[in-house]
Amino acid sequence: MAPTVPQPRTPVEQSDPVRQWYENELGWATTPGPGPVRLVTGLRFDVLELPAEAGFAALRHLGPRAPVALRGETMRLLVGAGSADELPGLLDWLEWGDIPLDLTAVGAGGHIDAPTPPGWPGSRGAAVWLRPPEPGCEVEPTLPALVSLPAAGGAGTAHHGDPAVGSDLVRLVDTAATQCHRVRLRRRNRQPLAFS
Repeated sequence: MAPTVPQPRTPVEQSDPVRQWYENELGWATTPGPGPVRLVTGLRFDVLELPAEAGFAALRHLGPRAPVALRGETMRLLVGAGSADELPGLLDWLEWGDIPLDLTAVGAGGHIDAPTPPGWPGSRGAAVWLRPPEPGCEVEPTLPALVSLPAAGGAGTAHHGDPAVGSDLVRLVDTAATQCHRVRLRRRNRQPLAFS
């Protein structure tokens, strides 16, 4: 009797439909291995994280196609790759550098929990998309970045009102910092006073 050859096994990480959706439909890198799917930052996008309460006010500085995720009370705004490295200098330039803010950036070498793909059932407390990415569309042109994209047909920069072009990162960060500061002040004012 001839020995039978077993069928090859599909690796666990490739059989995960969420991982497949991100890698195949969007072309986004995920962290390898079993467990929750995590998106690699710093390759196609970086992420600004801020309190959701502050984030809603900053949405007006994002193009209509810029992806935005929410996990609990934290909003995640996708921004151009390399923006995380620019955040400290931008905050200093905007005169927010010495003020404590709940505004952080995740860039090269980082990762975030992958939000549940739009229309899919998710677990309670999982990250979700407020503005999902569009399969088959490049995400980079929709993201705010410091360097503007070249204008069609010539030198210079494209007009920021063009919905095909990423919004201005400077205005986004300034608005996000302002809103984070307001949220922080409101939270501080809600705390009971300590009497000695």
